[in-house]
Amino acid sequence: MGVSTSGPDKGIALVTVDFPPVNALPVHGWYELADAVRAAGRDPEVRCVVLAAGGRGFNAGVDIKEMQRDAGHSALIGANRGCYEAFAAVYECEVPVVAAVHGFCLGGGIGLAGNADAIVASEDAVFGLPELDRGALGAATHLARLVPQHLMRALYYTSRTATAAELHAHGSVWRVVPRTELSAAALELAAEIAKKDGTLIRLAKAAINGIDPVDVRRSYRFEQGFTFEANLSGVADRVRDTFGKAQGGTA
Repeated sequence: MGVSTSGPDKGIALVTVDFPPVNALPVHGWYELADAVRAAGRDPEVRCVVLAAGGRGFNAGVDIKEMQRDAGHSALIGANRGCYEAFAAVYECEVPVVAAVHGFCLGGGIGLAGNADAIVASEDAVFGLPELDRGALGAATHLARLVPQHLMRALYYTSRTATAAELHAHGSVWRVVPRTELSAAALELAAEIAKKDGTLIRLAKAAINGIDPVDVRRSYRFEQGFTFEANLSGVADRVRDTFGKAQGGTA
């Protein structure tokens, strides 16, 4: 359980997240993930990072139960800072990051996948932000990198999800494959990237980030300010306390 790094092929680092049962990460998990991705990107032998997950889904966001156990705001602050660091680590990784997404990619999962350089998804993958049903806000910055503006808004306001096939149609998912073929497909793309010169691929990553029309770190930090406001006003606790009671689902 936790975050592990392996080297399945030359030039590739595989970072795997595994926090059973649904990969809803506790505060320390987000920091572990950030550290692992940054370390992989700094390795001069690595030219591409594959971000994958074990278990039932890619990522179910933050561990809401951890927040419910906290009488103050330390868990909320920790989760916000941890997500901020993990999302930034993926975006700022010195080499391209390929996200291998299966099952659910929700909440914080959107922050990770949205900041990746490429996404390979299994046929059962779904993407969404159930934040309004969880007493939270955030990651619209990253969902907007996956779908057009008006669809992003509709998905955000309704807490609905989009399928991997739908995101492929919008051009944000590179390939959609059967779940049994996900790992191989992600590694195949990573291997193609890893054939490039190590110095040049790092320059390419920095150059592409430099021409990005949206400053994702500043944009996401702006969103987080409203998350704090929702918590200070009490509305977040009111909504979050219904989690797991009125309806099931992941965070």
